[in-house]
Amino acid sequence: MSMRRYRALGGAFLSLWISNVPLSASAQKMSSVEVNGVQVPYLEQGSGETVVFVHGTLSDLRAWAPISSKIAEKNRFIAYTQRYSGTEPWTDDGKDFSVATHADELVGLISSLGTGPVHLVGWSYGGTVATVAAVKNPSLVRSLVLYEPPLSTMMAPDAPETKKMVTERTELFSPVVQAAKAGDHVGASRMLVDRIFQIPPGGFDNKPEHLKTMWMDNARMIKLAFTAPPAPPITCDMLKNFKPPTLLLAGEETKAFFPIVIQAYQACMPNAELKVLRGVDHGGPVQDPAGFTAAVLGFLQKR
Repeated sequence: MSMRRYRALGGAFLSLWISNVPLSASAQKMSSVEVNGVQVPYLEQGSGETVVFVHGTLSDLRAWAPISSKIAEKNRFIAYTQRYSGTEPWTDDGKDFSVATHADELVGLISSLGTGPVHLVGWSYGGTVATVAAVKNPSLVRSLVLYEPPLSTMMAPDAPETKKMVTERTELFSPVVQAAKAGDHVGASRMLVDRIFQIPPGGFDNKPEHLKTMWMDNARMIKLAFTAPPAPPITCDMLKNFKPPTLLLAGEETKAFFPIVIQAYQACMPNAELKVLRGVDHGGPVQDPAGFTAAVLGFLQKR
């Protein structure tokens, strides 16, 4: 992909970013790196220790706009867009969509930055990707922050908690999966937002315009998210042997299966810190960006 096209892409992202979030004194720069034959766009701001942010489903690097300036005051903030997300044309039909693909992509991005180990922050599906990348490549990770990742491979299949998690996950996602498989990507995406952020049906329309724009820009990938291969099996022992400091974050009002998974992480990572953000659910990083940012920065300052 030509540099001219990437400069245009960078301008488009930055225009949206600037229109919604005040810029700090540190400049923002749009770049890209080739990983496994695909260009990965990323935005950076600030200087200091590198903190890489990994977005979730129906998102791209714009998900982190509300927190970038504060993080960049004392750190090098990096947010990137995963393959099959964002607004760029795909290089294929989505055949490579998987946690494994995205974890490899994240490892390639971190390696390309040339800064050594990074602080890694993942939200939802991005937390699953960050977990797999970090556990398999611990030398690249200075610390790990996870906000409600859905990865559950460390849970015993027959445990009551696992059965409850599976039931809740099925109830939450089944209507979304049906709509996505029927080809209604927009309807499925709107439904997912309503259900995962626990708002009444139709509540999507009341969300901020910049979030609705991002979600609809990414609606085309929703079927991929629900038909992808299973995540690589991260076991409880693998998490127990993970040495970098870890912060587990959860929303106080999250009522779906995410708290069950966070408890499983905590059981497997006894030295990890757990912090519950008050008054938010699975959308915590955008519902209370100040609280989320304070939790992340407070953790990083102790590293």
